[in-house]
Amino acid sequence: MDRSIGSSGNLDMSSLSDSDKRELQQFVMQEAQKATIQQSIHSLTDMCFKKCIGKISSGKLDKYEEPCMQNCVERFMDASHLVLKQLENMRTSS
Repeated sequence: MDRSIGSSGNLDMSSLSDSDKRELQQFVMQEAQKATIQQSIHSLTDMCFKKCIGKISSGKLDKYEEPCMQNCVERFMDASHLVLKQLENMRTSS
């Protein structure tokens, strides 16, 4: 049994090297970022679908739905980019 894993199955952080702790912390941060991105995509899909798609009939977007979806996605991406940029500015100015 790996000595860094306790009998309860929990990770014993005290037995990890500093390098291993940094690597684990980076891994956790990357996984959190992935989850955030996936949640954003889900929210975007849900929001734009509700706004633009009336009913699914032919499996294709009609001439009104397609530009609505495109515009909705573009505005969502613009807003997300603006928020991230503002947060970055706030972080670097502190």
